[in-house]
Amino acid sequence: MIVIKPFVEKVHAMKFFLLTLLLSLFCMVENISHAADTRPNILFIFSDDHAAHAMSCYGSVINKTPNLDRIAAGGMRFDRCLVTNALCGPSRAVIQTGKYSHKNGFLDNSANSNFDSTQTTAPKLIQKAGYQTAVIGKWHLGTDPVGYDYWEILNGQGPYYNPPMIRNGQKVKHEGYTSEIITDLSLKWLKEQRDENKPFFLMMQHKAPHREWEPGPKQINNYKDVKIPEPSNLFDDYSYRGRAAHEQDMTIAKTMTPRDLKLVPLSNLTPAQQKIWDEA
Repeated sequence: MIVIKPFVEKVHAMKFFLLTLLLSLFCMVENISHAADTRPNILFIFSDDHAAHAMSCYGSVINKTPNLDRIAAGGMRFDRCLVTNALCGPSRAVIQTGKYSHKNGFLDNSANSNFDSTQTTAPKLIQKAGYQTAVIGKWHLGTDPVGYDYWEILNGQGPYYNPPMIRNGQKVKHEGYTSEIITDLSLKWLKEQRDENKPFFLMMQHKAPHREWEPGPKQINNYKDVKIPEPSNLFDDYSYRGRAAHEQDMTIAKTMTPRDLKLVPLSNLTPAQQKIWDEA
């Protein structure tokens, strides 16, 4: 599923939800018993830079997200939450550790940032309690995952199409759309590769809808005949905004790239994918 979000209002509500879930997991681990056969399985689904207003369960007037709406209706929807660091890699380090960035050491997405995997993390604790653990999808923390029995991750940020991945230390190549590949790999692990005698903890971590917002072949024409209204603050002059709004670097004028705007061709598509892309 590809969700379009306004570039000038990058809201991280999904990360709010995930951080709250992480705290719950840490509490749960304290009460896990090795002898219990009825311990709950844990499926952690992570989307990247996913704005709250890009989901219809949070009031989107453009996107229709029935599957997310179903999850929201059947569980809990978080409306008042805190994100400790909204950046891609640092938010993942926070989720792994339950610690603020200055405590876990992963402050930004610079090339020199590498996650300190020797510190205590949620998967290590859950694995120690007898769970089979796995992470599939986007990792983006520089160092290899630790605390997982199985891992298959994107190489760094990873592309939207035909992603090279790293499977337990070995490089592999996939053909297709990255969101679908991550989903298929997760389902394969759940159905065919895990030990069914153990409870599982699976982190399924998507790249989408992180920039550069490249839709898949099945979604590329979803909005072909839809009129998308301009955001109410598109021409905001910031006259009533604080210093942070004036100094931030997340505007259409300063930050949108030709690839963001689909003004340059993609270089890693198969002929069939290229044909669909060009026709759209």
